[in-house]
Amino acid sequence: MPEEKTIHIDPVTRLEGHGALTIKLGPGNKVKDVQFNIGSTRFFEQFLVGRPMEEVPRIAPRICGICPEPHHLASVKAVEAAWDVKPPPAAIKLRRLLIEAKQLSSHAIHFYALAAPDFVFGPFADPSVRNVAGVLKHLPDVAVQAIKLMEFGQELCRDIAAKAIHPATAIPGGMLNSLKEEERDKWLKAVPAMLENVQKTVDLAKKVVNLYFDVITKVAVTPTYYVGLSNKGVLDIYDGTIHVMDPSGKMVADFEPKDYTKYWGEYVSDHSYATHIYYKLAGYPAGIWRANTLARCNIADRMATPLADAALKEMRALIGRPSHHTFGYHYARIVEMVQAAESIKKLLEDPDIVSTDVKLSDVQPKAGEGVGVVEAPRGTCLHNYECDDQGIVTKANIIVATNHNIGGIEKSLTDAAKMIFEQDGLKKLKLPEPLVKT
Repeated sequence: MPEEKTIHIDPVTRLEGHGALTIKLGPGNKVKDVQFNIGSTRFFEQFLVGRPMEEVPRIAPRICGICPEPHHLASVKAVEAAWDVKPPPAAIKLRRLLIEAKQLSSHAIHFYALAAPDFVFGPFADPSVRNVAGVLKHLPDVAVQAIKLMEFGQELCRDIAAKAIHPATAIPGGMLNSLKEEERDKWLKAVPAMLENVQKTVDLAKKVVNLYFDVITKVAVTPTYYVGLSNKGVLDIYDGTIHVMDPSGKMVADFEPKDYTKYWGEYVSDHSYATHIYYKLAGYPAGIWRANTLARCNIADRMATPLADAALKEMRALIGRPSHHTFGYHYARIVEMVQAAESIKKLLEDPDIVSTDVKLSDVQPKAGEGVGVVEAPRGTCLHNYECDDQGIVTKANIIVATNHNIGGIEKSLTDAAKMIFEQDGLKKLKLPEPLVKT
């Protein structure tokens, strides 16, 4: 009888963060266990204790260099909830423009740098070629449109927040600075080219979906619960209530962010520093859920903009609702990219976007507790702070996208591992000829 064996991959590359993968196989290549290992922690919650609440939105973005804007905005929303502060409408629109710009840039980075190499060169191509450098070399036109989309989003973030990474522009009660008219006009002129690059990305994504449809519909099709924000049925990454969908597609919860502890459970594994957040009422592991693009597209009845809504309908016609296709996350990412592009255009055309009425003049600290939630590109981002009557943080709880997704990651990896090792399933897949042969 063959001995048991362990496959350990460390680090896992093309990942926005740090992680390792452990697969334990028994006799006959039976999959015994699959672990996604997060081997480090940064103790941000404890860093915040003892700090004045108004400082926290400047510290929290350091959690992530890929999506600092969502952390920045979730953080300031939590402070405002604790102090009962409501920013001016123009400030909310400016924040929405900031998070949509980040959504556009991040989704472009993910699709072109992390996903596209496998589809362009084929999953079994030489890793030395199957990477973003290979895309740059062999498909320079595609690489240019990717860079232009990323640049548009990042530079727009910079003009709103003074810098593209780790912004400090949102303050309790609004925004430090308004958007100047000349900056708005500059971005409006750049919108048509941005929309053209988005359309080219959509066209490439559709081609990939058609070519790899057998892979999408057969590899890691993993039923889970799903969690995400929705604003009265519309996909919204800045505001709304938190929805939970069960694996059958039934909406089982719809609640205000402040009530999250009634619905969110936290499982602590012995092989990772990252806790697993799940649907508490179903228990663990039955209540494992996933966040991120596919989760949001499953939960929302419709998109907020017309072209994105048409794209969502097209996606559902192919892979259904709810879609449990792990590779469907790439498709959903493109649907959200379209919404981000349309939303940016709409916000830039709004006269309020250059209003100077973007902050309250008198915001006073007080004792309280607040919860702020937005959707980061990879999933629901929640910040929960408590403070004393001087506005000093006494307790902090931060739940990031990885916490929502790690249970689902392990579950989908287990499904994929069983297909590969137990069923020799890769030989049964219809794999297309690579778009580029090397």
